[in-house]
Amino acid sequence: MAPFVRDFRGRMTGAAEAVALPASTDEAAAVVDIAREHDAVIFPIGGNTGLCYGAVPTAPGGRPAIVVGMGKMTSLRAVDRAANVLTVDAGMALARVHELAAAEGRQFPLHLGSEGTAQIGGLISTNAGGTGVLRYGPMRDLVCGIEAVLPDGSIYRDLDALRKNNTGYDLKHLLIGAEGTLGLVTGAALRLRQPNRTFAHGWISVTGPKSAVELLSRLQERCGDTIEAFEMLNRAEVDCVLRHIPRTRLPFNATPAWSVMIELAHTDPEADLVSALEEVMAAALEADLADDAFVAQSEAQAKEIWHIRHSVTEAHKIEGVGIVHDTAVRNSAVAGFIEAADEMSARFFPEARVLVVSHLGDGNVHYILMFPHDYWRALPDREAKALEVEMAVHNIAVRFGGTISAEHGIGRKLTSELRRLGDPVKLSVMRQIKRALDPRDIMNPGALLV
Repeated sequence: MAPFVRDFRGRMTGAAEAVALPASTDEAAAVVDIAREHDAVIFPIGGNTGLCYGAVPTAPGGRPAIVVGMGKMTSLRAVDRAANVLTVDAGMALARVHELAAAEGRQFPLHLGSEGTAQIGGLISTNAGGTGVLRYGPMRDLVCGIEAVLPDGSIYRDLDALRKNNTGYDLKHLLIGAEGTLGLVTGAALRLRQPNRTFAHGWISVTGPKSAVELLSRLQERCGDTIEAFEMLNRAEVDCVLRHIPRTRLPFNATPAWSVMIELAHTDPEADLVSALEEVMAAALEADLADDAFVAQSEAQAKEIWHIRHSVTEAHKIEGVGIVHDTAVRNSAVAGFIEAADEMSARFFPEARVLVVSHLGDGNVHYILMFPHDYWRALPDREAKALEVEMAVHNIAVRFGGTISAEHGIGRKLTSELRRLGDPVKLSVMRQIKRALDPRDIMNPGALLV
């Protein structure tokens, strides 16, 4: 049972009476019926790649706990090429969805480092983002239908995937991002896109976050919605990956203090994206927004760039204990947020190294304070220290009009912070919805709302 009751980084461990692995929606509904009969609580788990402990079972009041995993529900249900819809079981891994879409001459444009493990149900429940949000939006924009077992054991089926359906509340949007607190997602209809046929990949050393924001504006003016990804990293983050991850290589003579990884993509095989990217980069160099640039000349070179980007989480586990923040502000405010956070960190947490990786195109900043393993082990109260760090960074995010969770969710990690900083009216409505759908608090108690 161990893999089902602790988070993948080994930082939090729970307990459960049983792990249920239903192979069908009806079996999942039967598990919910059993839980209701025995006053048990249910903790859904997908690929267990979350960072906020949302899948760790922590049953309140001694109630029996059942972990429900979707790992046996991996079937392809239907493909509709004309409507660009792929319908799958919730336990299917994201990488498998990519394979199925490609086999139909389509793409599913959600990409993140854990796609070989992350499951569709978990990605829906956390409204996952990834590197393509700038162009395609988060999971909420890629899901056109959901099937789920509700807390009363009934099955909500909405897999018609209609473009237009104006018949009242769109209930799937309650389940997307609900972190399993309103039901067990068992199936989903996903929006596919036409595949991109030409690409350009680059890595540019910018003079700072302000320059990166200006570069984004120029790139948008020149390349429009062909921008697939625009990822900013600081020197400490890149060096962390180079230090710990095999087969990583830097195209610059030295690690830039700040740099941006860029991907352009177009469905037109004749589109000259490389020339467009080179044009924008050259103008940035001339305007002193950047001091070095690299454009991939082959697929292998492109993969080397993105191998570094997608390896940051793995590198963090080796480097130390990172207090990872999932903040977001308007991209126009990113530079100010980082500057204020750096000043705060240097003053109050000098033991930590600051690592930054940002989906700059959508304003999402993963601001990470990385503490050495030895320092962290010696702390008398690690949870209190982590909360102290989180509160300090979150205060700055809110001051800049931002959020404490852009794509990772709340889980069990940030419930107190949501209470402290969340909109009271919104939180009240959320609690009313939870009580209406799950009055016995069966579904993932302790996550999101407490």
